[in-house]
Amino acid sequence: MSQSTKNHLRIPEFAELPAPLFFRYDEFAAHSHAHPHRHPWGQLNYSAHGVMQLEVAGQRFISPPSYGIWIPPHAIHSAYNRHSIVYRSVYLDLSLCADLPQQACSVVMNDILKAILNNFAERDVQIPQSAADLRLGQVLIDQLHAAAIEHSYLPYASSTQTSFVVDSLRAEPGNADTLAQWAERVFVSERTLARQFIRETGISFGEWRQRLRFLAAIEQLETQQSIKEIAFYLGYSSPSAFISMFQRHAQCTPEQYRRQRCNSL
Repeated sequence: MSQSTKNHLRIPEFAELPAPLFFRYDEFAAHSHAHPHRHPWGQLNYSAHGVMQLEVAGQRFISPPSYGIWIPPHAIHSAYNRHSIVYRSVYLDLSLCADLPQQACSVVMNDILKAILNNFAERDVQIPQSAADLRLGQVLIDQLHAAAIEHSYLPYASSTQTSFVVDSLRAEPGNADTLAQWAERVFVSERTLARQFIRETGISFGEWRQRLRFLAAIEQLETQQSIKEIAFYLGYSSPSAFISMFQRHAQCTPEQYRRQRCNSL
């Protein structure tokens, strides 16, 4: 069996959903992938551990455990996981999707959404049947309607100058050059580049780079590198600065995040 075949993700094949809400849980190995496909129901994808990567209708989405990815009905999507992930998903019948986003987007996963998905996964609940589980299913729908959404957790840029900066940092997350240095490199003023960054990505240069480093940190934490080594690899002058950034985004320290991975296996 080839590596490509071995790491191909199996997609549930339904002519129609067996229930208005259908939950799915799995652990996907590194370099696993799913070919482009679509279905007539909506889908919330969430990685409880690891960085999830999807392409939906030609747009690339990368999300850490604090964000989910909403795929509206009929949207063509595929997946590739560079590192292993702990996967959670819920399929929503078309009738439940009318007031949800009609375009793919990143969803801020609050504690309630995470708790319901993780609780159902622990108990292997695919279709809520008891009165208590049906109520939890309704709470999940309510919370999904109320959840904050973003176009993308780590947006791409459109202009030549900003794209150069974004692509360079993606290739080298530990690059510590200032915005002024990047502006000089692409022949615009620092103020102009700062405005372009916000206009094209929706977030500041500093926030964008911090999100990139957070994603890179999650992937590095899958290796045997020490926290100190990861901190320096990502351009931080001290482990404490790195830990502070990680806690802001993950609500736990890097070591706690590693232990959570061990406990989930």
